Amino acid sequence: MKISYNWIKQFLKTDWTPEQTSELLTDLGLEVEGIEAYQSVKGGLEGVVVGEVLTCVKHPNADKLKVTTVNIGLETPIQIVCGAPNVAAGQKVPVATIGTTLYTEEGEAWTIKKGKIRGEESHGMICAEDELGLGKSHDGILVLDDAIKVGTLAADIFDIENDQVFEIGLTPNRADAMSHFGTARDLKAGLVQKDINLELITPSVSAFHVDSRILKIDVDVKDKDLAPRYCGVTISGLKVKESPAWLQHRLKAIGLSPINNIVDATNYVLHDLGQPLHAFDAVKISGNKIEVKTLEAGTKFVTLDGVERELHEDDLMICDEEKPMCIAGVFGGINSGVTETTTSIFLESAYFNPVSIRKTAKRHALNTDASFRFERGIDPNITGYALKRAALLIQELAGGEITSDIIDFYPNKIKDFEVRLSFENAEKLIGEEIPKETIKQILSSLDIKVNNVTETGLGLTVPAFRNDVNREADVIEEILRVYGYNNIKTTEKLNASISSTSRFEDYKIQNVIGNQLASQGFFEILSNSLTTPNYAALSEQLKEEHNISMLNPLSNDLSVLRQSVLFSGLEALSFNINRKRADLKLFEFGKTYHGYNDKREEFKHLGLFVTGNQSQENWLSPSKKSDFFYLKGTITTILERLGVSRFNESPTGNDLFSEGLSFNQGKTKLVDFGIIKNSILKHFDISQEVLFADFNWDAILEIIKRNKITFKTIAKYPAVKRDFALLLDDNVSFESIYKLAKQSEKQLLKSVNLFDVYQGKNLPQGKKSYAVSFTLQDENKTLNDKQIDKIMSKLQSSFETQLGAELR
Repeated sequence: MKISYNWIKQFLKTDWTPEQTSELLTDLGLEVEGIEAYQSVKGGLEGVVVGEVLTCVKHPNADKLKVTTVNIGLETPIQIVCGAPNVAAGQKVPVATIGTTLYTEEGEAWTIKKGKIRGEESHGMICAEDELGLGKSHDGILVLDDAIKVGTLAADIFDIENDQVFEIGLTPNRADAMSHFGTARDLKAGLVQKDINLELITPSVSAFHVDSRILKIDVDVKDKDLAPRYCGVTISGLKVKESPAWLQHRLKAIGLSPINNIVDATNYVLHDLGQPLHAFDAVKISGNKIEVKTLEAGTKFVTLDGVERELHEDDLMICDEEKPMCIAGVFGGINSGVTETTTSIFLESAYFNPVSIRKTAKRHALNTDASFRFERGIDPNITGYALKRAALLIQELAGGEITSDIIDFYPNKIKDFEVRLSFENAEKLIGEEIPKETIKQILSSLDIKVNNVTETGLGLTVPAFRNDVNREADVIEEILRVYGYNNIKTTEKLNASISSTSRFEDYKIQNVIGNQLASQGFFEILSNSLTTPNYAALSEQLKEEHNISMLNPLSNDLSVLRQSVLFSGLEALSFNINRKRADLKLFEFGKTYHGYNDKREEFKHLGLFVTGNQSQENWLSPSKKSDFFYLKGTITTILERLGVSRFNESPTGNDLFSEGLSFNQGKTKLVDFGIIKNSILKHFDISQEVLFADFNWDAILEIIKRNKITFKTIAKYPAVKRDFALLLDDNVSFESIYKLAKQSEKQLLKSVNLFDVYQGKNLPQGKKSYAVSFTLQDENKTLNDKQIDKIMSKLQSSFETQLGAELR
């Protein structure tokens, strides 16, 4: 938001410098992000002086040029070559001296230099109106009044506006400061704390009166909830023309382009008082009636920018008896605004529902000065005052008469807030006791009325324009920002307390597993929980009726909360694969959201996504493709790190996978993992194999909290390894060997490991060879050969009798 320093000084006659003022505004919460100089004439005519043409003769080498000598107040006159047809001896003229910088209409700078023109020296330039930026005329040089003294600076003659413009980073809650008046009101409160008491000058509207009642426009507000207050008045006999220089300078300083005196007056009052207004050409209002209402969805409406828009059924419109004329509080229509031929207007000043305006502005992707203020909440009690202020200004600029009474539809007055402030709570939150009189002074300077005073606190009435101050904590924040955060002393004593937290806190466990995955080459991703409802059709387990929809979605692609972490992960994979990054290992901690009848639930997940090669190819080792067993090993290490060592395997029932397994502990599912179906990958334009694991993180957290950690000393006695090469039927799994071995020797057998599988040449049909190692250890003594041979014979016998195995 841009705030003009000269404009502020119309409300507060302060002699502070712009730098001092910007510091105070920042301390008050209106952070000044920068100060920009504004000059109505770029360059400020620096280097331009008044000169007198002493002689003027024809250039010896050019028919259209003249050689002049000009007195500019120096000891000797200077020679200037001039091409203007109207230059003559005896004239007082503006002279740009050597080194002066002038600017083109487009803003490009050029510097006056000493030079020769057709052989004659020229030591400056006699300027035309447009060359100085004082107008658009280029018919000849600008001839000045003979009474002006030679050598006078041009900046002292012409009315040049020099201003400093603050760029304020306005926070959304500070709707009260969205104008020069609001900013000045805050500045006054800050100055009071500096023992500087200045009057806040408000423009008088006492001159407003109805001249005649010859043009009445009826107003019918159909929806008082969307338009709680609506005011209007007609003005006739107007003459639309260019605005005077002072008004143009005010608007240009804050980045606005002047249009005409009527529109400029409404824009001026908007930035002056914070009240948006709109002027309708009264002749274009059919039936002399204004209707404030919503229209049917799909109604076409062309706005001022020439764009045809399709209205929503909740868009509030300003209409006449036949047609819509304006999107209320947002943007005007192309056929109802003020033009050069306008002679009478209906001037609107209203308070519209902030939520309604915000939704309409977002729906149509419109962001105007009016919608910016309406959607944050303007002062509902300034509507009539601003209307009178604008009407008087329009009369001043365009003439005309007030030709109707003011219509003021305000059935239910918006009430001020009643708040109770406790001195004790204020001290606790601020951390320091502020004198009660100072508190009352601050509140009064902010227009917060003190109704009653007790030993313990204050009864307050907060004006409606401070819609962000409706709780005790808000009032305390107001006191603190005006008192000054920098004035609160830092205590010399620092108090701290140590909180007791469980080592099973979710974020701690996530950090442990996240670090482990990162060390294995995984990258963490953070996906949007909002997604498209179309993903529910990719799996029979995801139901469209279980989607939780957003009430006001940004787009259809972000209209529901996700039911699975898979699809957002596949979006990330597709994005990277399309950019030539095909070897990916990603993980994400995230939630899924489900609507079951009248109940809504959310669940925490850990998702792993693996595709492409396990590692980059290098000269020492060839690249190896990530496969199902690589993913299974990663999952197992995660569970082991969490202390979950006991779980069962079963085929997954999840239809997202073409092949997959589930790890379960009892009836609790720990993780589903496997290879994603090609039909799903095709939807994301992924042609390579993708492995996915979905951890039930909520269930895992509950399990690890119940786990008891046991410790034991490292065995003193050596372990012994023995191998078997077993010839087995194809249908015999390693799991069968593992379980049978553990049943046969429960005490001394510590581990069973499959280290080689062979199928093919030299083996009977339907057979395979497993190379299995067995680790034996007695923690109390060293095993001898006799004990070892006995255990291995028992294992061999079990394999032969129960699995039909043969030793190779």
